[in-house]
Amino acid sequence: MEARRGVKAGRRADDAAAIATARAAVERAKQGLGERGPIWWTDGAPDLNRRLARNTPYAAWYANQGQAE
Repeated sequence: MEARRGVKAGRRADDAAAIATARAAVERAKQGLGERGPIWWTDGAPDLNRRLARNTPYAAWYANQGQAE
């Protein structure tokens, strides 16, 4: 979160160098947490990330949710 706060502070100060430095720190933190980078698990399930729910095995569930207002 410290790196994310650095991005916010850089935006407030309109400091492009500070923003770039903070974003690099955010990227390193996300990689360290396993949120970015190569897949580290092998459960055999298909990767359904970045797909519309209606185009996945969850389509029937999604159809029953109704429209968001």
